[in-house]
Amino acid sequence: MAAADDYDAAVALAVFQAARAGVRGLVECGITSVPPLFLAPEPRTSSPSPPPVENEILFTIPSVDLALPPSSSLPLIRAAARSCGFFHVTNHSVDAATVDSAVSAVRAFHELPLTVRSAFYTPASVGSVTYSTIPIQPGKTSAGRFLPWRDTLQVRFGPPPAPDLVHLPPACRDALLKYQLLTTELGKKMAGLLSEALGVGAERLERAMQVEGLLMACHYYPPCPEPARVVGSLEHTDPSLFTVLAQDGVGGLQVRLHDGR
Repeated sequence: MAAADDYDAAVALAVFQAARAGVRGLVECGITSVPPLFLAPEPRTSSPSPPPVENEILFTIPSVDLALPPSSSLPLIRAAARSCGFFHVTNHSVDAATVDSAVSAVRAFHELPLTVRSAFYTPASVGSVTYSTIPIQPGKTSAGRFLPWRDTLQVRFGPPPAPDLVHLPPACRDALLKYQLLTTELGKKMAGLLSEALGVGAERLERAMQVEGLLMACHYYPPCPEPARVVGSLEHTDPSLFTVLAQDGVGGLQVRLHDGR
């Protein structure tokens, strides 16, 4: 192993990408420590909560039941969007079987033998389908580069005319196409409800933003020998109008409220 002073992040990144194996490949090799390229610049911990206030009501993630009539659901959406911008939607049009199938198909792809999945590895985020480990904070650490402990299959579905998805891996093609179709319909419905909650008419956001479910990011987080030294993602705000997120039983997602909690 090279001495710390001899470490070259650019070379390490090039070697990692040339292997076309992703983070999953490191785990398959049986590593017992995290390579410098993945070391977080500082410990990532939750922000301390403000001191408790007497009789304070603890925050819970808002829930919106789409089976309710608009007269009942719109106030819930308006309040949730104003309070934290994040809410749990129930009784939507995306059935559990479709979600489970999509999640299982993505996992199956990421766990394919290296000889199969490496054919899809594309370090540059170009084209309609890319499979890679995408830098999330390049150029801001002493090493010069910083990678998350995750691999990502990213699929661009639009805007129309639809891109050629022939390169979508067969292991997950049908499941993701069905999932995208249903989540796009859900997205259009949510855009209409958000428009009405804003008081600008049911079709305002959809006309302005062309809600088509353009980008699907399928992240995979392999087990890590030193989880306290890496991150799956940094603090961020998604650049899209809104994100439809498939919920599973694995914890880790955090939302920062206006008051810093």
